[in-house]
Amino acid sequence: MTPEEVLPDQLLEDIRSRAARYDRENAFFTEDLEELTAAGYLKLFVPTSDGGLGLGLEAAAQCQRRLATAAPATALAINMHLVWTGVAQVLAARGDVSLDFVLQDAGRGEIFAFGNSEAGNDSVLFDSKTAAVPLPGGGYSFTGTKIFTSLSPAWTRLGIFGKDSQAREGDGELVHGFIDRETPGYTVLDDWDTLGMRASQSNTTVLDGVEVPADRIFRKLPVGPNADPLIFAIFACFESLLAAVYTGIGERALVLGVEAVQRRTSFKNAGRSYAQDPDIRWKVAEAAMGMDSLYPHLLEVTRDVDALAEHGSQWLPKLVGLKVNATETARRVVDLAIRVSGGSSYFRGSELERLYRDVLAGMFHPSDDESAHNTVANAWLGPLET
Repeated sequence: MTPEEVLPDQLLEDIRSRAARYDRENAFFTEDLEELTAAGYLKLFVPTSDGGLGLGLEAAAQCQRRLATAAPATALAINMHLVWTGVAQVLAARGDVSLDFVLQDAGRGEIFAFGNSEAGNDSVLFDSKTAAVPLPGGGYSFTGTKIFTSLSPAWTRLGIFGKDSQAREGDGELVHGFIDRETPGYTVLDDWDTLGMRASQSNTTVLDGVEVPADRIFRKLPVGPNADPLIFAIFACFESLLAAVYTGIGERALVLGVEAVQRRTSFKNAGRSYAQDPDIRWKVAEAAMGMDSLYPHLLEVTRDVDALAEHGSQWLPKLVGLKVNATETARRVVDLAIRVSGGSSYFRGSELERLYRDVLAGMFHPSDDESAHNTVANAWLGPLET
């Protein structure tokens, strides 16, 4: 299916029509979620045999790019559900069925969210500040604080991880599992009041001894970087789908900038269109060239994931490089679009003003600019000497 078939124009316009209100009211995208669920959008990665659309990462990323042109915060939050279902699909394509239950649950209408991020944890997936304590029977209890938990008002399954500090002879072990909405022992704080991406309602989640049964513990990994397929799958889906959202933001900003330039006229130049101003034309061209380099980058990386391409040690640099390219390019394009659109874009309620705030969130998602450059430098030059 094409993105246009998955997200018909009318559905996209309905979603676009609500985005400003959600942002203004700092409200969750309830109606968007209901309509996307009804359209089967949350089942992009779910096999057709389980009632889904059976898409791969390339097609899903293009759908997310399209959705983000209408409502970036909605797309960003939906990303977190798609990350988990995408991880399950990427693993299954490589013969690992450990997360097939995620696809089956999603096929039955469950909504997944990503509860891994922790304040001050720059090790991201390779260590955790959350304590995971073994329980009789193979389960674990988790105590810690997770930030940026998108879909907080709606998720029914939350993926979390923590560290069992006593495992592996005291070296520690990272334990991954899922909790249900009904599981006691966690609290969702009402603390999402941010500059942008407001409709995502990515509230803080406090885990206070929340228990995960043995059948929902799906990975136990050593602390530190490792080559487990789960790590690849999370990076592949998280970075690519983030890149798709920010590509959509840049795409929309360019369209709005072009429309503004064609609409504006110059009093100084006898009412001529700003589309005839050489300086304005240069800025529009700069934005367009940035986007033209980003579209094939997104396609190439996601297509390689689907094709089981072998990039070895270059896979992680490719994924973090895509994310940084997308978020930084989108930020430059939004800035250029505002520059050519005039002072009206500075007012609250302008779509470009909202995109300007939304696009800034890209610098905070992992991998951040510093981490990504370090990853790529290590791949090409080796680690720093100690």
